[in-house]
Amino acid sequence: MNKAVASSEADTLKGRLTSRGELTGFLMNAAANTGADSYMLVAISHGEARNQARIVASNWKFDVIELIGRQLIATLAQGPWTATPGMRPSALISAAAPGTGALINGEEAKLLTVLGHAEIYSLTLNVGSQRLFILFSSEQPGQIDLAALARTQMECCYALSRAAHLVTGDTAQDPLSDRERECLFWVSEGKTTDEVAVILGVSSNTVNSYITHAIQKFSASNRAMAIATAIRSGII
Repeated sequence: MNKAVASSEADTLKGRLTSRGELTGFLMNAAANTGADSYMLVAISHGEARNQARIVASNWKFDVIELIGRQLIATLAQGPWTATPGMRPSALISAAAPGTGALINGEEAKLLTVLGHAEIYSLTLNVGSQRLFILFSSEQPGQIDLAALARTQMECCYALSRAAHLVTGDTAQDPLSDRERECLFWVSEGKTTDEVAVILGVSSNTVNSYITHAIQKFSASNRAMAIATAIRSGII
């Protein structure tokens, strides 16, 4: 059984990830191999007053991402518990997080626990010249295998380094115009159509038109789906 698993992993690493679908499949298998319920691959943007997370790939529910927010995700990715390659991973136990240097408050800790992220590991991934972070989380503390986690970290570094074009924001395909992207961004921030119109100095009908075009370009069925696609792709 162990030989079969090792052979399967070797075959995966011999190949090269060539599409977003293959990247998703690889990360799903990586999470399963560690015993984690969820994964999130994150890049951090440092050009803002506060660091923000760009979600490269994830199987977290869209509503959970919206509730938690990308600022907290950036905190989770870059916390003192984050392990670099070769370092023993340490878990963030959400229920105990308010005491972890006060980086996460009680409300955030409770939200993470309720939403199925009671135990979270953050690992640094060196992908060429880019540094990414991958979060593995589970509903129950103690569920994730530490030995498997360290091995998976190295496998992710190797596999993603050979497919850097899939995770680099600069090369991500962005079908939106600047106005379509702006409208989708402000809607994702909770602004109404009329509020977006005021912000951008256009009519509400124009805002609706831009958003409709964005929905069509993503082949989405509604605004929420278009926003989710844009966030996962790092477009907004």
